[in-house]
Amino acid sequence: MKSDIILLGHGSGGKLSHQLLDDVIIPRLSGVAQKDQNDAAVLTSPGGRLAFTTDSYVVDPIFFAGGNIGDLAVNGTVNDLAMAGARPLYLSVGLILEEGLPISELEQVLDSMKAAAAAADVRIVTGDTKVVPRGKGDRIFINTAGIGTFEHDREILGSGARPGDRILVSGTLGDHGMAVLAGREGLELQSPIESDSAPLNFMVADLLSELGDALHVLRDPTRGGVATTLKEIALQSDVDLTLEETQLPVSDAVRGACAILGLDPLFVANEGKLLAFVAPQQSEAALQIMRRHPAGRQAAIIGEVTGQSAGKVFLRTAIGGLRSIEMLAGEQLPRIC
Repeated sequence: MKSDIILLGHGSGGKLSHQLLDDVIIPRLSGVAQKDQNDAAVLTSPGGRLAFTTDSYVVDPIFFAGGNIGDLAVNGTVNDLAMAGARPLYLSVGLILEEGLPISELEQVLDSMKAAAAAADVRIVTGDTKVVPRGKGDRIFINTAGIGTFEHDREILGSGARPGDRILVSGTLGDHGMAVLAGREGLELQSPIESDSAPLNFMVADLLSELGDALHVLRDPTRGGVATTLKEIALQSDVDLTLEETQLPVSDAVRGACAILGLDPLFVANEGKLLAFVAPQQSEAALQIMRRHPAGRQAAIIGEVTGQSAGKVFLRTAIGGLRSIEMLAGEQLPRIC
C-alpha cells in the first residue's frame, strides 16, 4: 500500500515503515542496503570498531505499568547497541517538552533515566532540551543516541542466520505493548500486565563470551513484534524460518487480553526481550545462559532456520498446519515506544 501522506502505520516498524525507509528516507540520506540495516551502525575508528545508534520515544501514556518513557528511552538504546554485539558505554539525551508539563513529572522521568543508566552501567554524557508551546507537543518526547565498543572481532548482523540455526527468545511475548495499551485505554484486566522494559546488555555479554562463533544473530523484537523482526532477519539472510506455535512463551494475561482485543501476540511489541540465532549444537547452552538472567528466566527455543531461500517465515500451528507470517501490514498499536 502506497500513500502520499504520512500515516500512523509508517511508525509501526512493519511493512509501511520499511517502505518509508527504503523508498523515501534511506535513498536520500545514506543509501544503506536492506541487508545492512541493523539496530546500530558499526564504524571504524583509530581505536577500533564502534557501534552508534539513535532512537526516539513518543510513547503514550508516558507512565505505564512497569516503567515510563524515561527508562524506556535508556533501555531501548542500550539494547540496540547490545544487539550489534557491542558493549554500551555512552548515551545522549534530547528532551522535547510541551509547555504545561508538571516539573514533578519531568523529575520522575529523569530519575528513571538515571536509574536505568546505572542498571545498564552506561553514562549519559550530553544532551539538549527544547520546549514547544502548549498543544504543539504531547507532554514529552525523548531522543537518545548511544555509542558502544566491541570487545571481540565477530560480526553480529541480521544477515548472519544459517540453515539449521535454532531460534531462541529470551522470554514471554507482547508484555510491553499490552501494558501500554492497557494504560492508554484504562483497561481493567483480571491479571495486571507490566512492561518488560529492561537492559539486555549483560545477557548479551554472556552469550558472546560463552557461545563464541555459534552465536549468529541478535535482535530485539520491538515495534512489529517477533513476527516482523523474524521476517526482517529472514529477508536479510535469505533463509526460511519455521516457528513452533506450541513453544511460543506467552503469559496467560497477555494471551487473554490479545484474545479479547483480537490481537496476535506475535505482532505485539516487546522492550526487554531478544531473539538469538544459534548453531544447533549450542542452542541448549544458549538457553541456559539466558535463564541465568532475570530477564531471561522464561527463555525458549521457538523454531529453526529450515533452509536457504528468499525469506519466508512459517508458523507450525498447534494442530500441525503451516501458516505464512508476513510483516505487520498496518498499525496494530501506535505509540508504544
